[in-house]
Amino acid sequence: MQLKPRGPRRSSSTARGSSLRAKLSAAACILLASGTPAVAKADPGTTQLDASLLIYGEQARAKVAEPTVRVTRLFADGQSLSGQIGIDVITGASPSGALPSGIPPPTLNGDNIQTVTAASGGGGGGEAPDPGAIPVASFHDTRLALDADWQKPFGFFTPMVSGHFSRERDYQSFGANAKLSLELMRKLTTVTVGAGLNRDDVFPNGGTHLALSDSNIIVGTAWNPKRVDGDMVGISRIITRRWMLGVNGSRSIERGYLTEPYKVVSLMDPSSGLTVGQVTENRPSRRERNDILTSSVYHFVRDVLYLSHRYYWDDWGIKSNTFDLKYRRELQDSVYVQPHIRYYSQLPADFFHFGLIQGAPLPSFVSSDERLGPLRTVTVGATLGFSLPDTPGEWSIRAEYIRQFGKGHPAEVVGVQRDFDLFPPVNIGSLVVAYSVAI
Repeated sequence: MQLKPRGPRRSSSTARGSSLRAKLSAAACILLASGTPAVAKADPGTTQLDASLLIYGEQARAKVAEPTVRVTRLFADGQSLSGQIGIDVITGASPSGALPSGIPPPTLNGDNIQTVTAASGGGGGGEAPDPGAIPVASFHDTRLALDADWQKPFGFFTPMVSGHFSRERDYQSFGANAKLSLELMRKLTTVTVGAGLNRDDVFPNGGTHLALSDSNIIVGTAWNPKRVDGDMVGISRIITRRWMLGVNGSRSIERGYLTEPYKVVSLMDPSSGLTVGQVTENRPSRRERNDILTSSVYHFVRDVLYLSHRYYWDDWGIKSNTFDLKYRRELQDSVYVQPHIRYYSQLPADFFHFGLIQGAPLPSFVSSDERLGPLRTVTVGATLGFSLPDTPGEWSIRAEYIRQFGKGHPAEVVGVQRDFDLFPPVNIGSLVVAYSVAI
């Protein structure tokens, strides 16, 4: 987002203060997620075109290519109308949730081979290539997403409504949300309230598996409903002519089919730790999520510093902290660089287990999905923004490296499983190329 002023620079302190407040207010729209959407860079009465391409890759796992195009029409009365289309092409492999087999494939009998249903729409099953490898399932999928939003200021009030639709091979989502922002105290304070809903359906490839059973047992092919309702409240305050703070809180309640249909949990021999079977996972049919985001924007003479902390908790037992730092450095007119550092730490869900002991009573709910485990990630990267000479529009290139890791030698496993890293580090890279122009 461009924060530098447009047009001639003004020398008076009043003009500079007004300009800084405008920049901080614009930054708040993105950073705090508590105001209305960021206003496009085009002038009223014009149309803004934004296009981007995301390339994402996990080491020996998933690969994603996502082109997105967004068109925003700005009207003279401050009203804006936007539409966006995006396509995700996803291929690769994903951990099945199973433990390493523990013994070389030549000595396995048919009962010990860990086969899994292909994830998210097909691509074949998966199995561990060696006794210490984490089993993965190959997959490929294509997702189409459509989004639209509208907003219009009415004095101190600005309402915004939006909707979205997405469809992939085994998942469909309809959603809508509305927000209302109120500017107070000479527009130095903004209060925002909002609510949203999603009406989703899950229809797993090959049918829905019976929970906590052999993965070959199918209970039906009907669509499984999932409902999400949420609300939020936020406040942002310009403290000084250069500094702004904000706090944003949100809650959502999910109901329905929340189980990951392709994940399994291994059964371990109680003495050797060898995998002797597996069951499909099962998650509760209700989940309440909460988070509080605290953010700060400080505008130096030219540069901008972004800081934020997000605390998240839910009734599945997951708690997480996210620290995010960005520093936008203006190099020259129309050129900037923005380094980025992010740290994320998560406690596991109450029902997360790397594996279960064969013969022990099965719990009501269990999952070995690493996304519900003791997860941590570190992200480092940077964005380069620039305009080409004698060419309209602005370009940006963002590259990031993510290191994902967790507690790979838990005390709950037995035997040979203690010799394996059950949560091996994963190297992830992403690249986003974006272009924005008024047309």
